[in-house]
Amino acid sequence: MTLDDLPTPALVLDRPRMLRNIERMRTRLRRFGVRFRPHLKTCKSYEVARLMLDGPAGPATVSTLKEAEYFAAHGVTDLLYAVGIVPAKLDAVAAPRARGCDVIVLLDSVAMAEALAAYARERGDAMPALIEIDTDGHRSGLVPDDPALLDVAEALSRGARLRGVMTHAGASYACRSAESLAAMAEQERAGAVHAAQRLRAAGHEAPVVSVGSTPTALSARALDGVTEVRAGVFVFFDLVMAGVGVCTADDLALSVLATVIGQRRDTGWLITDAGWMAMSRDRGTASQPVDQGYGLVLDVDGAPLPGWWMHDANQEHGVLARRDGAPADLARFPIGTRLRILPNHACATAAQHAVYHVVDGGRDVAAVWPRIGGW
Repeated sequence: MTLDDLPTPALVLDRPRMLRNIERMRTRLRRFGVRFRPHLKTCKSYEVARLMLDGPAGPATVSTLKEAEYFAAHGVTDLLYAVGIVPAKLDAVAAPRARGCDVIVLLDSVAMAEALAAYARERGDAMPALIEIDTDGHRSGLVPDDPALLDVAEALSRGARLRGVMTHAGASYACRSAESLAAMAEQERAGAVHAAQRLRAAGHEAPVVSVGSTPTALSARALDGVTEVRAGVFVFFDLVMAGVGVCTADDLALSVLATVIGQRRDTGWLITDAGWMAMSRDRGTASQPVDQGYGLVLDVDGAPLPGWWMHDANQEHGVLARRDGAPADLARFPIGTRLRILPNHACATAAQHAVYHVVDGGRDVAAVWPRIGGW
């Protein structure tokens, strides 16, 4: 089977690029001597995950409980569920734990710490938790100096088990230079380490200091005091990461195969059968210096078509155009032509598809790897 045989739209994974991205991250983190806990929310596929993990059991990070169940069923038994836990989801955490999977949860409030401790006492399972630390004002968590940090730890001690702290510098996505990325990585590191030191000084164990995002993992100049790093989108990269400056378009391992279904000679547009249902609605590059529309255009073999982008999209229609408005040679792209589109956000685009069609740099489909969705 080749890319010419696939029904479109279809998700294409360039394996050599993916492996190069994985090795780049591993090589970098080895220099710092920290453990790598890759985030599997981007790939949602065991076939991809096994190439990212240190060993069959992990460690790994997930963002949904469905991911936790799926990867636990494949033997990944060291999992961090890196989204704030709530009482209604504790049974779903307890299920894989009862089968020997060490699922760690995340929280940032006394109320949730008390609920977890009570649940853990009732089950006789000292369920482990990390306290989420806000090191950049991006999302949730306690700031490193928040007095409530010690109250959360005390509440956990009454039945659950404090493992340490976790932070995610999501604000790194707004950085635009190597210096600002390095500064954000240091801010992330310092904040998490400080929070852990406060816990230890108060008599609490905090063996884990977990930090990470793809931009900071690739930009940190020191990781003193950090025990593990998390990152996910690096496995495929995307146009947002290229806009941040931590990769180039040539590093992107994921694309969407589309077919030209129409031409507009008055506007120079090509119409494809891959719209926002295939690419996702994510327009993450719109806030960056270079807006990439809904994606950049490659030929079917993966070679860039300079000047072409998906400048608009409807549910099942993609509109390709010349970015500079120059006349388009539509004769190059007759109806039925196959093209590939590089996505803004690999996580969001991959989530629109059920399988990866794996290629080794050409058109031949070497494998078809399933992926999961849902929560």
